[in-house]
Amino acid sequence: MMAEHLSQSELDYPFKLLEYFNGFRVSKVIFSACELGVFDLLLHSQKPLSAAEVALELSTSEDGMERLLDVLVGIEILEVELTEGTAYYSSTDVANLYLAKASPKSLHDMIIYQSQTIYPLWNNMVDAVREGKNQNEKTFGFSSEDIFSAIYRSEEEMLKFMGLMNCTWVIDGHDIVTAFDLSSFKSIVDVGGCSGALARELAKAYPASTVTVLDLPKVVQTAQKHFSQSDDTIQFLEGDFFEEDLPAADLYVLARIIHDWKEEKCVTLLKKIHAACQPGGGVLLVEALLFENHRGPIMAQIFSLNMLVQTEGKELPPSRYTHMLTASGFTDVQLCRTGKSYDAILAFK
Repeated sequence: MMAEHLSQSELDYPFKLLEYFNGFRVSKVIFSACELGVFDLLLHSQKPLSAAEVALELSTSEDGMERLLDVLVGIEILEVELTEGTAYYSSTDVANLYLAKASPKSLHDMIIYQSQTIYPLWNNMVDAVREGKNQNEKTFGFSSEDIFSAIYRSEEEMLKFMGLMNCTWVIDGHDIVTAFDLSSFKSIVDVGGCSGALARELAKAYPASTVTVLDLPKVVQTAQKHFSQSDDTIQFLEGDFFEEDLPAADLYVLARIIHDWKEEKCVTLLKKIHAACQPGGGVLLVEALLFENHRGPIMAQIFSLNMLVQTEGKELPPSRYTHMLTASGFTDVQLCRTGKSYDAILAFK
């Protein structure tokens, strides 16, 4: 129906198609404003600012800044008022909450990663589709074989990726950890838990449980150096979950891990988790779940293309996760769609 509706309404004039064509430009406007510091300047300003004032503060051209600010007004991220022929710009609540670096719910690090890492990768989408493999080598000169040696190719790049993960769970974490009642699991290990942001949400929701982040030594060290919080109750454990033994636990969380790898590698990991899991324990998978009928959700479909261009894996519908879990020995597979970016699947030993 949607495709038919779109094609019918578009025949007179292709409004929607043109909007889609311009999507990359809209993204780059937001990315550029973030990289230049526009949203932080406006958040901290006590009054609306002219393009000339913003340009002076941020060391840009006035003409270029005025055009950028006008597009941000056009997409309703900024507001503008005309006073005696001069335009004065101010932030919206949404920009202050999500786009300013200083906000606790800031998506700034996600935007930087999208702009500086994902955007260049997507320039090679034609090759990714043609070859059926990631474009790390073509884009950044790093081997396509070991995806995390590309993702963690420098401390700066690792920090960017960890910032992306941190942003993700700051906005999606609460819905994920409360998708099911996990209070019966007294020891929880977040496998590949990165910065610890999802583990913190678990610890907040289930204060009686111990929550441990398991990740590579360099990730754990960076997490403790750059992302630790004064009131942390979570623990960190260094280890390679593919190569080394897993600590015993009641619940293992795999959040955006399975989608990185080919299915056989995932089943090997899930079997290993099943073996380490306490009796009556379980595993929680967190992924963007596709519909079985190939009709969406659009965000999950776009994520799946992203996995093609950056990793070895893909996004999947629930049936494929159920198949992997049951093949690994898990039973009673339960599904919760959150209606947001990520969904949850719980299965028991």
